[in-house]
Amino acid sequence: MKIVVGLGNPGKKYVGTRHNIGFDVLAVLAQRFSADRWKSSFEAEVTDIQIGSERVVLVAPQTFMNLSGRSVRAVVKFYKVSHSELLLVHDDMNLPTGRLRLRGTGSAGGQKGLQNTIDQLGTSDFARLRVGVGRPPGKMDAANYVLQKFSKSEFSKMEHCVERAASAVECWVQDGVEKAMNEFNQTAPEDGESL
Repeated sequence: MKIVVGLGNPGKKYVGTRHNIGFDVLAVLAQRFSADRWKSSFEAEVTDIQIGSERVVLVAPQTFMNLSGRSVRAVVKFYKVSHSELLLVHDDMNLPTGRLRLRGTGSAGGQKGLQNTIDQLGTSDFARLRVGVGRPPGKMDAANYVLQKFSKSEFSKMEHCVERAASAVECWVQDGVEKAMNEFNQTAPEDGESL
C-alpha cells in the first residue's frame, strides 16, 4: 500500500491557486483511476485507487497548508505504513513554473506544509514531489503569490505539468523513487510536446 498526499488549502476560494497544486494532481489521479467518492477522515478528504497491483490512498488534508502534517501523521499511523510508502505532492516557488523535482528525502526548502509534516512525523525520510510555480514577480509577498491563480499564459503549461506530475506519481508507485526521479526530474516539456 502507498499513501499519496497532495497539499493545499480547503475551500472554493483557493481552487486553482498555486498553493493547491497538490490537490490538482490528486484530482487527475482520482479521475484517471476511477476513484470512488471522497470521504472525510483524518482531517482530510480521502479516496482509494488501484495502480497496477498497488492500493494507493489519496489524501487531501483539510487542515490548511501549514498544519498538513497533523493529517499525514494520522493517516500513516492508521494504515501502519513505513515512511518509504509515503509521497507528498506540493508547490515549490524555488522551481521554475512547470518543472518537477522528485526526491526520496530532504529539507522543507521553506514550504510550510512540508515542514509541518516533517515535524509531525519526526523525520524527513519520505518522498516528495515538488511542482514548480516560479518566484513572485518584483517585490510581491510570497504568501500572496502562492494564493493567486495562475495567469492565462501559465495555465496551459500548468495543465501539462499537473498531468506529468500525476504520471510521476504513477511511476513512483510502480517502479520506485529512483526510476521516477530519472524520468521526471528533467526539464519540463514545452507546451504542445508529448507528455
